[in-house]
Amino acid sequence: MQDYRRAFIEFMVTSDVLRFGSFTLKSGRQSPFFMNAGAYVTGSQLGHLGRFYAQAIHESFGDDFDVVFGPAYKGIPLAVVTAIAYHELYGRDVRYCADRKEAKDHGADRGQLLGTEPHDGDRVVIVEDVTTSGKSIDETYPKLKGAADVEVVGLMVSLDRREVGKGGKVTAQQEIQERYGFPVASIVSMDEVVEALHNHEVKGRVVIDDALKDAIDAYYARYGVRA
Repeated sequence: MQDYRRAFIEFMVTSDVLRFGSFTLKSGRQSPFFMNAGAYVTGSQLGHLGRFYAQAIHESFGDDFDVVFGPAYKGIPLAVVTAIAYHELYGRDVRYCADRKEAKDHGADRGQLLGTEPHDGDRVVIVEDVTTSGKSIDETYPKLKGAADVEVVGLMVSLDRREVGKGGKVTAQQEIQERYGFPVASIVSMDEVVEALHNHEVKGRVVIDDALKDAIDAYYARYGVRA
């Protein structure tokens, strides 16, 4: 595992973004872990987050793109901090764009999008926190393609939960790939999280002990993707 990926895992834990316990998900599933990207609230956290996204995009998709697009709402700050970090790390001055839940009908920036105006031929990377059902992409992809004839280079998310999507056979990320034809990647997967944190201390505390590891294994026995 690359050093930046391992560092990102510890960053999620110390930022209280990745939590362990018992959580009821929107799907109704009872999960032993939960990720909330809304817990990144400080300038330093957001700066680090942008750099992690930039490194993952650079590794997975390369530098040949023009726009970072973030679906509302959590994707908006992700797109901004990633665009800033990309310039800092790689000298590429990419633009940012995001959608609105409701179109703005007044002012100079009216419409469904904010930030840059996409142009025909733009190559776009979409950034999200986590994908569990693909609903946000289903909502925002038509807006993006309706604004201009853009090419989506790929979708980058923080964490691949590695559980079955709505179809019940492959992950939600794989479902998006099959539905839209562009690659989906993550900074880390839940497999890597468990590998990095099982019986490993972060700031003097073991994050995933044997009992929690058993609970995670049981969760994936029920909801994980079958090989």
